[in-house]
Amino acid sequence: MPDTLLWYTTRGAGAVTLILLTAVVGLGILTVLRVQSPSWPRFLTTGLHRNLALMTMVFLALHIVTSVVDPFTHLGWAAALIPFSSFYRTFWLGLGVVSFELLLAIVVTSLMRGFLGHHAWRAIHWLTYAAWPVGVLHGVGTGTDTLSAWMLAITAACIAAVGVAIFVRLTSGSTDPLATARASFRTAVDRRELR
Repeated sequence: MPDTLLWYTTRGAGAVTLILLTAVVGLGILTVLRVQSPSWPRFLTTGLHRNLALMTMVFLALHIVTSVVDPFTHLGWAAALIPFSSFYRTFWLGLGVVSFELLLAIVVTSLMRGFLGHHAWRAIHWLTYAAWPVGVLHGVGTGTDTLSAWMLAITAACIAAVGVAIFVRLTSGSTDPLATARASFRTAVDRRELR
């Protein structure tokens, strides 16, 4: 495989991974908010979230493999699997490895969700909120196209999309369909205890 093809594949797979991971994070937030409509049932959001997460891992694997076999960087597998062990852009590549390993933990535990239980799975799933910004920083610090107009636009759009999703999540009301009933019950219990 020609070196330039590896280089373009690494760059392209990294950019696509960022876009897909951003969509996964956004859909994850929508899933938590229980967003649905007659034309968009909730199970569609959950299924799309899961499938995009797996597709993200495919492009991330392509990004990693082409980075390792590219003769320009001389990374080797240790640098791709052990954070901050590379001689080439040590800090920024280390962030990429950390992000990859966090995402790998999320995928593995999602596949084992039935064995772990919901609470353990959910606690580990919160790592997404660390993996995404660490991955963005990896791209900004290591990417050869970071300052190109197209990559700046992609990065800015991804940051804006996750920012809006987090804002909507933090400012939306309760997503618990029984929240009103629970609040009424607690109020009744509190009144009863005061007597």
